[in-house]
Amino acid sequence: MTLPYLDAAEIQRRLSPVGAVDALESALRAGLDPEQEALRVGVDVDQGQLLAMPSAAGSYPVVKVLTIGGEPRIQGVCVAFDPRTLQPAAVLDGIAVTNLRTSAVSALAVRHLAAPGATRLLVFGKGPQSRAHVEAVRAVLPEIEQVDVLGRDDPHRDELVRQADVICCCTTARTPLFDGRLVSDHATVVAMGTHEPDARELDEALMGRAGIVAVESASSALAEAGDVVLALEAHAIQQGDLVTLSALVNGEQKPDPARPRVFKSTGMAWEDAVTVGAILNANG
Repeated sequence: MTLPYLDAAEIQRRLSPVGAVDALESALRAGLDPEQEALRVGVDVDQGQLLAMPSAAGSYPVVKVLTIGGEPRIQGVCVAFDPRTLQPAAVLDGIAVTNLRTSAVSALAVRHLAAPGATRLLVFGKGPQSRAHVEAVRAVLPEIEQVDVLGRDDPHRDELVRQADVICCCTTARTPLFDGRLVSDHATVVAMGTHEPDARELDEALMGRAGIVAVESASSALAEAGDVVLALEAHAIQQGDLVTLSALVNGEQKPDPARPRVFKSTGMAWEDAVTVGAILNANG
C-alpha cells in the first residue's frame, strides 16, 4: 500500500490559518463536545516523550503520533483513515498539522475574546509556534498594527506587556513569563506552551484577575494545564470559573470588558481530526 504524504508545503497550500480557524469553529457550532474526547496518551522515553492522540471528531478518523524533546523539539506524523473502510488514507507531516491547528485554536479564542480595537500583539517565544501564532492572530484580527516577538528575558518585557492588547505565550517555560499585574484590564492572554500540571506560563495574579478563564475542556485543563491547576491550588480561581471554548463560540459566555481574558490551551486530538479533515477535503 502506497499512501499519499502531505508535507508542510502541501498542507499550507491546501488550508490557510483562517480556514483552519473556521473549520474548528464550525465543528464546535455543530455540537462537537471536547469533554467527550479522550486525553492524549504519553510514554516517557530516554530523550523525552512519545505521545499518541486519536480522534474520530472530524470527517476522517485520525491518529497523531509525536515525539517531544528531540531536535527539532516536536516531530511526528498524523495518519488519517478512510471513514468507510477504515483503511489508512493519508499520512501528514505531524509538525505542520500541530503548528496549524494549535495556532488556529488560539486564534479562535482570540476571535471571541479580544477587545474591539486591538492593535498590539505581543508574542513570547521565537520558534515555529510563535511564527504560526503571529500569522493566525493577524488573520482573525487584521487591525493588528504592531507585533512584538520576545524571548523570555527580554529587557523590554514589562513595558510591552503593559501595552499589549493580545499576548500569546508560545514557550517551553515552566514558570511564569511575566508579572500578571502588569497586564492591561482589556487584554487577552493566550498560553499554549505547556501540557503538564506542574508547568505554567501565567501566574496566579493574572489568573485571579481574569474575568474569564477559557479552556478547550475542563477535563483536559484539570489533567494537563499547569496554569489552571496551580492557580486552583493557590485559590486564585475556582473550578467553576472555567469556561469552555465551545461555550465562547456558541455565545453562552461573554468576556467581562473590564477585566483581562485568559485562554489556556493544552492541545487536544479533536483539533487534529477537524483540521486534517479540512485539509483532505480541500483536495488541493
